[in-house]
Amino acid sequence: MLLPSARNLAVTADPAVAAARPPLIDRAPPPARAVPWFRSSWFEFAQFAVLSGAAIWMTVRGAQGMAYDWQWAKVPRLLYRVVDGELIWGPLTKGLFVTLDIAWIAMLLTIAIGLTAAVLRLSNSIVGRAIARIYIEIIRNTPILVQILIFYFIIGSILGIPRLWAGILCLAFYEGAFAAEIIRGAIIAVHKGQWEASRSLGLLTRDMYRDVILPQAVPLMLPPLAGVLVNLVKHSAIVSVIAVFDLTTQARTMVSDTFMAFEIWLTAAAMYLVVTIALSLAVRWLERRYRRR
Repeated sequence: MLLPSARNLAVTADPAVAAARPPLIDRAPPPARAVPWFRSSWFEFAQFAVLSGAAIWMTVRGAQGMAYDWQWAKVPRLLYRVVDGELIWGPLTKGLFVTLDIAWIAMLLTIAIGLTAAVLRLSNSIVGRAIARIYIEIIRNTPILVQILIFYFIIGSILGIPRLWAGILCLAFYEGAFAAEIIRGAIIAVHKGQWEASRSLGLLTRDMYRDVILPQAVPLMLPPLAGVLVNLVKHSAIVSVIAVFDLTTQARTMVSDTFMAFEIWLTAAAMYLVVTIALSLAVRWLERRYRRR
C-alpha cells in the first residue's frame, strides 16, 4: 500500500491523467508597487538634513543675538590634558566617569527590583501583591525630584546612607517601578502551556521561573527594557541636586567658572548621547542573540 504522498506521485506520473489536466497558466508576478515619494529614503534624508540645519541655525542665531563669543578651542582642556607626558582627565570626563558608575550600579538594582516587584504582583500572596502594587503606584505617580530629596534628606539621614548611594537607590527604585510592569507583561505573554508543563513536571516556582519562564520572557522584555535603561542614564542628572559631582554638576560648575554655556552644555549633551546610543546598540545585540536561539 502506497503512502498518500507516494500515491499522488503515481497518479501524476500516469500520462492519461496528466493529459486530462488543464494546462497551467504561466502568470506573471504582480508589478511591484511604487514607493510614495514621501516614504522614500531620499525624502527622509532630506527631512533629517533640514531639521539638523534648522537646529544649528537656531543655535547660531541665538548666540549671535546675545553677542556670544564662541570658545570651542578651550573645550578639550575640560576633557583631558597632557602634563609632562601624563594624561590628566578634565572635569567633564571625571563627571562622566561618576555618571557611568551611577548608571551601571543603578541598572543592576533596577532589574533586580523590577523582577522582584513583577514576581510579587504575579504571586498568590495577597500581601506580596499589595506591597508591589503600592510601591509601583507611589513611584510612578510622584516626581523623581521629590523622591531624591526624600531619599537624601530623610531616608539617607536615618540610615546613614552617603549622598552617592542615595542617588543610586532613588534612580533604581524609580526606574524599577517601570521595569516591573515591563517584566510582568513579558512573563504573562509566555504561553500558558509552558506554565502547565512546568507544573506537571513538578518544578518548584523558583526553578520554573529560572529554567522555563524567564528564558522565554527575556526576548519579549528587552526592547522596552532598553528604553527604561536609557532613561535611567538621562535621569541620572537628577543627582546634581544633592551635590553629587556627575557630568551635569561638573558642566554646571564649568559654566559658572568659564561662562562657556553653549560649548559646555552641547559637549555634555554629546557625551550623554554617546552613552545612550552605545547602550541601545548593546541591548539590540542581545536581542538579536536571543532571537537566534
